[in-house]
Amino acid sequence: MQAMTSDSYFNGQIRIRQNQSGYRFSIDAVLLAYYARPHPGDRVLDLGTGCGIIPLIMAYRNPTIIVYGIEVQKELSELANFNIKDNRMEERITIVCKDMKLLRSEMISGQVDLVVCNPPFRKSHAGRINPDHQRAVARHEIQATLSDVIVTARRMLRPAGRFVTIYTAERTAELLTQMRSDRIEPKIVRTIHSSRLSEAKLIIVEGVKGGRPGTKIESPLILCDEAGNYTQEVKQMFEA
Repeated sequence: MQAMTSDSYFNGQIRIRQNQSGYRFSIDAVLLAYYARPHPGDRVLDLGTGCGIIPLIMAYRNPTIIVYGIEVQKELSELANFNIKDNRMEERITIVCKDMKLLRSEMISGQVDLVVCNPPFRKSHAGRINPDHQRAVARHEIQATLSDVIVTARRMLRPAGRFVTIYTAERTAELLTQMRSDRIEPKIVRTIHSSRLSEAKLIIVEGVKGGRPGTKIESPLILCDEAGNYTQEVKQMFEA
């Protein structure tokens, strides 16, 4: 059994256990949970939920939503279930151990209003594959490709439902093309930069199932200031 670490966020309101040497969530998850902005009463689906951090943050901030977290790796799904119970969120968050390609709406009592996903950034054959299987699956398209993610999102969303994802900037064209091809119209794009003078490493994109053409490019999100500290905008994402 892998060694675990225990961390707390939002002034101790959320507790998270993670594998010490396996998959661990990054700031990507915090950014996505913040920018998804579910509406009151929404049913939300998180594809590739890992340890359950995104459902926990979203449910904590939005007390009327219901969240389903899908995780194909059994060990991670069990860890996510532990975290949900440890934070007493069992009535609002459900973890399903399932390959997203096999997921159907009837498995979670119908279509959802919002799908979020922090998908693997790299193709299965691109770069060195991490020897740790959990990290490899999180970073490379081993279990699910970008196309699998978007096709699943379209299948699970209600008409006019929203899809929000954070992705590597170098594959922006591929992401937007795939979304439009699968009838999820990209509506909002925001680039993410480590510092004010650095190039974009990540993007956040929001799309609408069956939406009309028309994309808004928002101002860049800068993660760190000149001193290397999180900017005020990012700090707010970690506040209760």
